[in-house]
This record gives sequence, C-alpha cells and structure tokens, in this order.
Amino acid sequence: MPNQLANETSPYLLQHKDNPVEWYPWGPEALERSRAEEKPIFLSIGYSACHWCHVMEHESFEDPRIAAMMNEKFVCVKVDREERPDLDQIYMNAVQLMTGHGGWPMSVFLTPALKPFYGGTYWPPTASRGMPGFDQVLAAVDDAWTNRRDQALQGAEQLTAELEQLTRKGAEGGSVLLDKSLLNAGAHALERMFDPIHGGFGEAPKFPHPFELQLLIRWWQRSGNDQWLHMVTASLNKMFQGGMYDHLGGGFARYSVDARWLVPHFEKMLYDNSLLAVVYLEAYQATGNEQYRQVVTETLDYLLRDMTDAAGGFYSAEDADSEGVEGKFYVWTPTEVQQLLGDAADTFCRVYDVRDGGNFEGQSILNLPKTIEQQAKLLDRDVDELAKELAESRQKLLAERSKRTRPGLDDKVLVSWNALAIDAFAKVGAALGEVRYTAAARKAADFILSEMRDESGRLLHTWRGGTAKLAAYLDDYTALANALVTLYEATFEESYISAATELMDVVIAHFGGANEQEKWEAGFYFTADDHEELLTRNKDFTDNATPGGNSMAVMALLRLGKLTSRGDYLDTAAAILKAAAPLMQQIPMATGQMLVGLDLFVGPAQELVFTGAGAKQLALDCWQQLLPRTVIAVREAASSAGPLDALFQGRDAGEDVALYICENQSCQAPIKGQQAILAAVKELATAGRG
Repeated sequence: MPNQLANETSPYLLQHKDNPVEWYPWGPEALERSRAEEKPIFLSIGYSACHWCHVMEHESFEDPRIAAMMNEKFVCVKVDREERPDLDQIYMNAVQLMTGHGGWPMSVFLTPALKPFYGGTYWPPTASRGMPGFDQVLAAVDDAWTNRRDQALQGAEQLTAELEQLTRKGAEGGSVLLDKSLLNAGAHALERMFDPIHGGFGEAPKFPHPFELQLLIRWWQRSGNDQWLHMVTASLNKMFQGGMYDHLGGGFARYSVDARWLVPHFEKMLYDNSLLAVVYLEAYQATGNEQYRQVVTETLDYLLRDMTDAAGGFYSAEDADSEGVEGKFYVWTPTEVQQLLGDAADTFCRVYDVRDGGNFEGQSILNLPKTIEQQAKLLDRDVDELAKELAESRQKLLAERSKRTRPGLDDKVLVSWNALAIDAFAKVGAALGEVRYTAAARKAADFILSEMRDESGRLLHTWRGGTAKLAAYLDDYTALANALVTLYEATFEESYISAATELMDVVIAHFGGANEQEKWEAGFYFTADDHEELLTRNKDFTDNATPGGNSMAVMALLRLGKLTSRGDYLDTAAAILKAAAPLMQQIPMATGQMLVGLDLFVGPAQELVFTGAGAKQLALDCWQQLLPRTVIAVREAASSAGPLDALFQGRDAGEDVALYICENQSCQAPIKGQQAILAAVKELATAGRG
C-alpha cells in the first residue's frame, strides 16, 4: 500500500511512494506526530537524478527489516531538495558541521523541535567498506534518544547555535575595495587552479565552473591579455571534446569523474546546460569559433527536444541511470556501430573512440581524443567531407539510441532553473538570429508569469502537471527578474521590464530584514519574511552549481537600475557587493557569479539607447558583439508611458535611426546611420577598457 508520498507531485518523492517505509512529506502531519509521540524525525533529502539516492533506496528503504526499524522508532520524512532548497540549506550545513562533509542522500535525525542531533549522507544497509551499516546507525540513534536524551538535546541546542552563526556568511562586510583589483585577484586565483593539460580547474571530479569562465572572458576583454582567453578556450575545448558532452543528442552531463573530462556522472541538469550555453555563446562572440556555435545550438536543441513541457516550461533533469545501470543509455560497442553504419563504422569508431574493451566498463563513451581537423589529416580526408559523413553517422546513432529505454525524467518546472534557461534562450536567440530560441524564452517566461503565482500574485517555486505550489525563494525572484531583462533586450517589449521591477520590488519588501535593525543590513535572505518558520533563516553571498540569490539580485538590480533610472536599485546592489567583498577576496571559486556582477558594477558600463525606425533590428545586430557591460534599450516610436521613460527623456524617436551611448544616464551626442552605429558598438566590444 502506498505511503503518505502518494499524493505528492515531485517525481523524486513519488519514486518512494511504494517503499515499506512510512514516509511523510515535510508538513504539519509529520511534525505534529513527532511532537505528540516524542519520536525523533529521520529526515532524508535527495533528488531524482541522484545516483546514490537510488542506491540507498534499493538497499535500505526497500528492505522490510530496515523499514520496520525506521517505522517503529522514527517519524520518517522524505524531501526533494529541489523543491525545498530552504530545508536542504539548513540541514546540509548541519551535516557539514557534524561530519566535515556533505552530499546526497542527506540523512539527518531531528528532535521534535526540528533541531538536528545526528546526521550523515549515504550509509550501506549493513557495515561494509569501512562504514557503519544503516541498521547500526538506526539502533545507535534510538539508543541515544531513549537512554541519553538529555545529552542528545544538549548537542542539538549547541549545533543549532552554530547554524545561526552561519546564516549570514559575508554579511559583516569589510574594508575591501570594490574595484578592478578584486577582479584581477579573482582571475589570478583561477589561474593558480587551472589545469594546463586538460583545462578546467582543480583535479577530479571536475566541474565546468561556468561563472568563473565568464569572469575570465571579462578579464581578458578588459586586459587584452590573451592568456585569460586561452584558459577559457582550453577548458571549453576539452569539455565538449570529452565524454561529458553528449555528441549525439547535445547537452552536458553534470560533471566528469576524472580529470580529463572522459567519464561523466551521466545525469543532465537544466541549469548546467543553460549556464554552459551562455559561456559557449560568449566564447563564440569573443573568438568566432564555429565549434562553439555548434555546441550552443546542439545544447539548446536538446533542451527543446527532450526537456520542454508543452505548456512552455523546462523540465529539471534527466537521471544518470536507465534500467538501473548508470550510463547505459549513452554507451556503445564497435559491433553496434558496425551494424548501424556499415562502411562508415570504422571511421566513426576511430574518431569517437569506440573500441573493443571500451573506455568505460567494457563499453565506449563517445568522445574526441583528437579534433575532426586532426583526424582529417591523419586519414588524408577533406575536413568538410569528413565532418559531413560524421554528422550523418551521428544522426543514425541518435535515431537508434532513441529506441533505448531513456533515463528517468524529472519533469517538474522550477522557476529559478527556468529563469537560467530563459536567459540562455533569449541571449542565443538574439545573438544568432534564431527566432525559435527567442520564442521558447518568451513562452517559458509567459508561462511562469501566468501559471506559477498564488492568489496575491507572488511567485510559486515549482509546477508539475498543472499544479503550482510552494512559496518561491530568493533565487526564483532574482534569477527570473534578470532573465526578464535579457528577454526585454531580445524582444524590446517593455512589459518584461515592468514584470522584472515588480519582482525586485517584492524582493526588497519581503526578503530583507524582518525587523528595523535588520532592514538596514545588506543582502537578502533566502526565504521571505512571511515564509514558513524554520530552524534558521539563511542569508548567503556565495554561489554553488547555480548562481546564488544575492548574486542574481546584483545583476538584476544593476541592469534594471540603469534601464529604469532607479537609484535605489543601484544602491542596493552596491551594498550587497560590499557585504560580499571579503568572500570574493577569500574564496573566488565560490563567488564567481558575484564577481561577474562586480565586473558590471565597476564598469565602465554603457546604456545603448536606440531610437527611430529600424532601431530594433539594428540593436539586435549588436548582439553579435561581446558586450557584457552594457544594457540595451529601444523605442522606434514615441511612447506615451512605460518603465523606460526616464532613459528616453529628451531622446525622442525620429525618422532616422540613432544610437545614444550613455553612462549613468549621461549620454554622448547621437550617432546616426547604420554603419556608424555598428562601428561604434564594435569599438566598445573590442577596445581594452582598462
């Protein structure tokens, strides 16, 4: 008989509905039962694409013996970390304080007052590999709660006090100057971690670090020193040549388990592919390398084909496993390729490293040990003819692969992750002149703004199958506001600026301090002031795999402030950057998006104000240039009222197209004529601004 998860919408929770464990979702029923029966809560947090979450489920949560122990001694609560990142943040901090490390599945034991007193991550069902068994952990925790409860409660109080001290990382501010020296220091810190052989940063496991690559692109553009761009291109080349990139279907896996990008952790996340599409686009704008353009379009085409709901939103993730085997969907043998490709098989296998014995557990992950150009020379083939043959071969293998059992799909729609996708689709659509990408961005944004709100108009965090729920978090609001600014710059529909300012006004009203003293403190909390009361209220200035809410607030506030002439937005962004400055100085690898925001703040940043007939198309042409420190506004005809009125004051549209290049709402004389305008914009992109 299904447990209490049967009525949930999260695919991850529904995976556990038939476990013999009497799971509850997080909510009043479970919490009240814990208090009434004086039983501790066993809180298990994971997500649908988490390999070790599946392992622990199969080993322990499906085991009747272990489930009986859990049901007798604890109130068992299962949480999807992607639905409830607020809970995940709090209790992950607790696990890290207790054990020195974290990860998923996260397993935490709470008092009825929701205070953690013991925790960890994955445990095998019985003792093995130097780890205690989960059955032993359950028995030991029950013994402590039954026989040494005062000690357990005392430990929980102490740990909760430590958690309170972590809730405002970086909020003290400091005397660190907000200038180019911070950007320079961040770039040099990345240089020290750069892998000159395989690209990327650090050793295995290797993550893509899109924000840090964007910082290096900006520092290259500022300095004119090609060493910074080399670090970017070397990393991007190795990533898309390796097995982390899906050479048949497009898109990237979460990370590589080795240092040379060969063996991925096969799960595919919406946010990784959105963020990497933007990095590859910026690299294409900087270099003109057509391979980067190909990666961008293949990645977004993957999202459109496999990760888009008919209503317009984008799905969250694809699992690493299919048929219970990690990576099974993606690997090949020479025999399989031979049967499909015939005479073209030997060439394909050579180029994409498909060989007897394989490169991964007896089979082969497609990758490019050498570039297509290098292989063409070795094979004495025309490079264009070889590329055409390989493209045809990839299409045949993709068609065959589509018949396989696909990895599990997490088809919930999350605002924050969708915002990153909207930003990517809008940027790529504008830069490459691909209207289908712009249309996808518009459809997703309109879907969120119409279907993912409560009765009062506030955002809801998650949607699946027609049901939206859960109050949105800081990163939902700020990432969406930033994406709407990008969507405005790709469509020049001012309604998107109005929607973005409404979102940021909610952030300022509800995500700041809850009392008069806190209202003067910089930065925003992860949850609103009317959110469900939890153990602590986090305020974080760092970035993770996704950009932090305060980092995205900086981007949205700076861009909106420049477009709408809202000085309060610019001041708020400056205060957040000042609070985050010590962290940017100490741990640039954890503040990459904040440093990208600092780059915009330091400037010089321009407002490109286009007026007159034909201005929209000319403004879109400017997207071909790399312009990370600009905002773009267009009016082809006089407007009676709109959110950009202050920016256009005194710059009425005439019959001839004109460009006003402004800094801080102070503009140069207008530039007229298409060629002169494009030349001026190109100069902005190519000039070393110092």
